[in-house]
This record gives sequence, C-alpha cells and structure tokens, in this order.
Amino acid sequence: MQTDIDPRHLIGRKAFDRNGNRIGTIDEVYLDDATGVPEWAAIRTGLFSRDAFVPLEPSDLIDGALHVPFERALIKDAPDFGVGRHLSPEQELQLYHHYGLDLAAPPPLPDRDFGKLAGNDKPA
Repeated sequence: MQTDIDPRHLIGRKAFDRNGNRIGTIDEVYLDDATGVPEWAAIRTGLFSRDAFVPLEPSDLIDGALHVPFERALIKDAPDFGVGRHLSPEQELQLYHHYGLDLAAPPPLPDRDFGKLAGNDKPA
C-alpha cells in the first residue's frame, strides 16, 4: 500500500476482501512505533460487531476503498485485541501469524573476528 497516505484519510473508508465482499468501515489506523508508517487498520465488521485488524501491507487503496487480499472469514476470525489501545509487539506477531505473513528475519550479525583461539595463533 502507498505509505505516503495520511492515516486520517483512511478512517471512514469502506474495506473489501479479496473477492470484493464488503468487510466494513475503517475505524482506526495503527502506526508502526519505529517508523510512523501506517501498519494496521481496525475495520468495524458490522453494526454490533467488533473491529478486526487487517494489515495495510499488502492491501491496496483503490478508488477510495481499502482492498484487503484475504477472505472475509479469515479477517473476521482475526485475534481481537480491542481498539483504542496500543498493539504490543506480541499482539502484532499474533496478527502476522494469523494472516500467514512472515516477518522479515533480522539481518545476520556481521562476522566478527573475536581473536584467535588459544593455540591457533602460532605459525605453522
């Protein structure tokens, strides 16, 4: 999804699943703590329903509506953490796993020479 979209402009927009079925209306947008980039949308799935969290990446904003590349049933079964509160890293991880999205592995640590092993520093 475009990362230059003001998250306030997403609130109130309609959201649709991968088959074009209406999921609901975006109630809140959650930003990444480190980058400030919009990361999750909380979608009200019905008049008396709870909000379901959906990832904004790999979703698309098309003609003013959010199109989420997941089935409506999967979205409605997403873990419920309530809205209006901060998502913890553990909660985000649960959501990523629910949607089958793998987090990028952290880059490998640089290979460092921490000194020669005892006995290996003598010439052969």
